[in-house]
Amino acid sequence: MRKIGIDLGTTNTVVFIPKKGIVINEPSVVAISVLDNKILSVGNLAKEMIGRTPDSIIISKPLVDGAIADYRVTTAMLRYFIKKAVGFFGFIKPEVLLSVPAGITSTERRAVIESTLNAGASTVYLVKEPVLAAIGAKIPINSPAGNMILNIGGGTTELAVISLGGIVSASSVRVGGNKLDQAIVEYIKKKHGLAIGEITAELIKINIGSAIKQQNEEKITIKGRDLTTGFPKTIEIGSNEITEAISEQLREIVQIVKNVLEVTPPELCSDIMDKGIVISGGGALLKDIDKLITRVTGVPASIADDPLFCVARGAGIVLENLDVYKKNVVAKR
Repeated sequence: MRKIGIDLGTTNTVVFIPKKGIVINEPSVVAISVLDNKILSVGNLAKEMIGRTPDSIIISKPLVDGAIADYRVTTAMLRYFIKKAVGFFGFIKPEVLLSVPAGITSTERRAVIESTLNAGASTVYLVKEPVLAAIGAKIPINSPAGNMILNIGGGTTELAVISLGGIVSASSVRVGGNKLDQAIVEYIKKKHGLAIGEITAELIKINIGSAIKQQNEEKITIKGRDLTTGFPKTIEIGSNEITEAISEQLREIVQIVKNVLEVTPPELCSDIMDKGIVISGGGALLKDIDKLITRVTGVPASIADDPLFCVARGAGIVLENLDVYKKNVVAKR
């Protein structure tokens, strides 16, 4: 039986196949033709079209804040990814394990299951994202000690304290990489009178973004549209301006760490002080995010290995050892 682990993210979908590793890492984006409502492209090809489409093409991001916003488009996207991952053996329906937000509602859970079955899966397992992120970050989740994982995704940031294989306390906030990009777009518009797109904002964040102000600032040259003249314009921007632009969003992320620590039992708190907080997800790649969290909370924080793929790797590990992790599967169909 073919098995596939999918980290179905707001920004990217990552597919993991046991013994093969990560086989797909593409944006969760779909291009649709307006006239006949047909799907034109999915993933990388669709992302390249963002901000460049004529009126006859709509770009859809079917997942909003980690939940399915557009059922039909999500099914089509999943079908594309499953087909691409299974490849030649398309006639064998695979078992699929999907990551879902920790705070998922039963309605959202049903939507994910239905969508995946319609996309060609024979069986669907759902596991909460922080649990998969912890497993993928090599945290021994079944031990009787408290471990804290902070998973910063594109649409949501989730934090969980895990002990004895289960989530003891958790919190999530609808702030992730996308909100950081939007904050950069707004800041550059206000401060420099320059209109830039999401893709440019993401590039700025990746290249010079930092969670803490730097002594030796990095600079980047960006192009956009001057809002006063309407003509293209080039400006130089420094990393400390980006830190300022995203400070509000970072504050919200740090706040959930504080909130969860306040409700965590004292025994587990002392474990967390010893072991620290492990940060996973694409947001873990933001420079000095670990230093910011340590500075504000006093708890040592570290970045997981290959943080972008923790959830997908965790999904693969659970698939290979379903009997060990069976109590972590929140739903099965």
